[in-house]
Amino acid sequence: MGIELDTVRKSFGGRAAVNGVSFEVPGGALFAVVGPSGCGKSTLLRLIAGLEAPDQGRITLNGKEVAAPGVFVPPEERQVGVVFQSYALWPHLTVAGNVAFPYQAQGMPRQEADTRAAEHLKTVSLEALADRRPEALSGGQRQRVALARCLAGAARTILMDEPLANLDPHLRGTMETELRAFHDRSGVTTLYITHDQREAMALADLMAVMNAGEIQQFGTPQEIYERPCNEMVARFIGRGALIPTEEAQGMARQGIAVMGAAKGPGTMLVRPKDIAVSAEGQPAQIVTVQYRGGVWEAVALCEGLSAEVMLDLDRPVRVGERLNITVAGGWVLPG
Repeated sequence: MGIELDTVRKSFGGRAAVNGVSFEVPGGALFAVVGPSGCGKSTLLRLIAGLEAPDQGRITLNGKEVAAPGVFVPPEERQVGVVFQSYALWPHLTVAGNVAFPYQAQGMPRQEADTRAAEHLKTVSLEALADRRPEALSGGQRQRVALARCLAGAARTILMDEPLANLDPHLRGTMETELRAFHDRSGVTTLYITHDQREAMALADLMAVMNAGEIQQFGTPQEIYERPCNEMVARFIGRGALIPTEEAQGMARQGIAVMGAAKGPGTMLVRPKDIAVSAEGQPAQIVTVQYRGGVWEAVALCEGLSAEVMLDLDRPVRVGERLNITVAGGWVLPG
């Protein structure tokens, strides 16, 4: 195992920030935790890093128990590197100096520390900028320096807390690619905290959706997107409409939509990909529309359904325009 939590709890002022969280992440995986602000994501990271001690439960990193009743391994002995939004680089040191610092702090000779730092800078493709100071770097370059410094600290687990939050939107796509490439080259286990579910799905091998201190669902990005376990996950991940259904002849039904097997009333998630425009469909009226570069994202009220649905169109539409739609798919939420 890379990261293992067993019934971990942490409260502040009588309120549970992390409430009985358990999961197992294989070594070498990139694991993303998403959720709304205040759900406990950053507290979870601080518990794993050793910056907070759990009130209850066990935390194991790379097969070593680091927190449990009567056990607390300090942060500097956990082989964990943390990348915060600010990157926390030494402004008076060069790029190479920042990366070499953990080695020099251990008493390693300067020349050997510089040699090892150069290897880590090669991993993050910054060897050409070794002599620059942080103030002369872009946000993405500073982030890569922080990652290289984690490797210099012998980190086997890297924890990232909203690492792209301070970057311009046009840089985030590039940095997502670079972060994934860094992870694959380094072989470390990565915990990636973010409120941006699109970012998490683009990067992660595994992800979890967190809310009110609890893990709502754990799985691959595809599993969580296509088969959310409850309404909170369905609303938070991706776009879609939640439609109440009734059971008829063993099937979940709502107006023009007929989904999978059902044993009673339930809720059906219909995503834009499940809606098709068809001359044989039911009349629907456009309620809102936004242009998203080649795609018009629309919300429509359909006469054959009891709720508004979302659809993606490849042509311009106007509010109030009418068209015919059919429901070609969907997912009935468990329970």
